[in-house]
Amino acid sequence: MKAIVKAEPREGLDLRDVPEPGINPDEVLIAVRRAGICGTDMHIYNWDHWSQSRIRPPLVLGHEFMGEVAEVGHLVDSVKVGDRVSAEGHIVCGHCELCLTGNSHVCRETSIIGVDQDGAFAEYVALPATNIVTIPDAISDEHAAVFDPLGNAFHTVLHTDVSGKAVAIVGCGPIGLFAVGIARAAGARLVIAVEPSPGRLEIARQMGAQATIDPADGTVVEQVLDLTNGYGADVVCEMSGHPDGIRDSFRICRNAGHVRLLGLPRDDVAVNLAGDVIFKGLEVYGVIGRRMYGTWIEMRDFLAAGLVDISPVITHRLPMEDFETGIAAMANGEAAKVVLAVS
Repeated sequence: MKAIVKAEPREGLDLRDVPEPGINPDEVLIAVRRAGICGTDMHIYNWDHWSQSRIRPPLVLGHEFMGEVAEVGHLVDSVKVGDRVSAEGHIVCGHCELCLTGNSHVCRETSIIGVDQDGAFAEYVALPATNIVTIPDAISDEHAAVFDPLGNAFHTVLHTDVSGKAVAIVGCGPIGLFAVGIARAAGARLVIAVEPSPGRLEIARQMGAQATIDPADGTVVEQVLDLTNGYGADVVCEMSGHPDGIRDSFRICRNAGHVRLLGLPRDDVAVNLAGDVIFKGLEVYGVIGRRMYGTWIEMRDFLAAGLVDISPVITHRLPMEDFETGIAAMANGEAAKVVLAVS
């Protein structure tokens, strides 16, 4: 089968023929239709420090995808051949204390497809049946293909109720842009997007942001306070991982507000914990992945009901063979989300 592979420990990726995966009795074989390129794939393409410490070539990349069930193991009765599906790409143990108490998204034995084991930039991918999520006909293939990052946005925004609240999204990459639309769909009274890219600010407005701020002018705090009667945002979703974005997130959050941290900084970040967190009584939540499987059900139902349209975020649709074009578009800031047609 065709697959996009990190064949060797060097910069770049290759389109190669690799063996089709087999399945165990409790697994499902999926014929992949669409797959999304993620920032993680960019790190692996560039062979940066993180990739060198984590990735063990040869490896088939890709963890954002959807497809059709091609085969099921003899122990599987939850899905059938022909079903349209996506899947949780974090494979967990299922029996540790975290998994057994509803916290499998932070299982210490997690293995991630496209990172720790072969992924979905291929004609076929095999996964445990417990990771499979069926897709209603009301949701398009390309929207189903980005359920993984969309789920990150749902998890971040809806960790607590945002109805009637002022919500600030700091960093409008694809997940931040999804978050704008989710906050509006969930009833936020005001959504503020903070992002230096004019193109992404325009997409944020298409997704429903009523106010947009370029942090380059150094007045993020003043502008947010002005928009919120001097109090600050009720909920701040930090999606950038930039040190200034992280510090600003605490500063623009109102007393007794909520800060959700999804963006990953490269290094340690100095924060005024006393003045900007403790004395303000903030609730800080670290976001990893998607809650299994409440987040998946929540976003599937939101999209199937037409409550949020994520189309503006998907800026590039390319055949699998043109993955280099998609990576280049992401690297130069031209693209938000790139979806590859695998079959």
